[in-house]
Amino acid sequence: MTRARVSIRAGLFLLALLLLALLAVSGGPAAAQIGFDRPGSDFATFPVRSADPAICASRCERDSRCRAWSFSYPTAEQGAVCRMKAQVTARVADTCCVSGVKGAGVIVPRDGRAEIGIDRAGGDFHGIDLAADAAWPVCKAACEGESRCRAWTFLRAGYAGSVPRCYLKERIPAPRRRPCCVSGVVR
Repeated sequence: MTRARVSIRAGLFLLALLLLALLAVSGGPAAAQIGFDRPGSDFATFPVRSADPAICASRCERDSRCRAWSFSYPTAEQGAVCRMKAQVTARVADTCCVSGVKGAGVIVPRDGRAEIGIDRAGGDFHGIDLAADAAWPVCKAACEGESRCRAWTFLRAGYAGSVPRCYLKERIPAPRRRPCCVSGVVR
């Protein structure tokens, strides 16, 4: 083997070790996740009129100072907000938010009980205003308790009103990706 080949292989080996060390320090590959916040290290905060966390991730991608971001869903008190981070802070479980690291995009969790980030528009036979602190399982339970209900959609507070809303459906509409909602099919 020539000296040049040995030198290239040694360099590639060192690069591979460096990448493994970086992954070990960061806790694995970066991924933006629904249901997590990254408190601290904010350098910019702005409203997100569309209330879509992908806007926050995209803006971080375009800003050279940004290393991570946190998106807060709209509430009765305020609209959706994006907080851009100068450093990658530790993530903390919190249903208020979606957060991520630059370059990760948004990963929607899979939950066999519900379709997170999905709206099933149409087919409504009943709409229910829920308590301000209600979550999607309340909507699912309401559908399961109605023999006529085949599917449901939970609309988060702040998207169309100050309280969350539950829509019970007599048919199963097609799913559409929208951050406002959590849906499911019962029968």
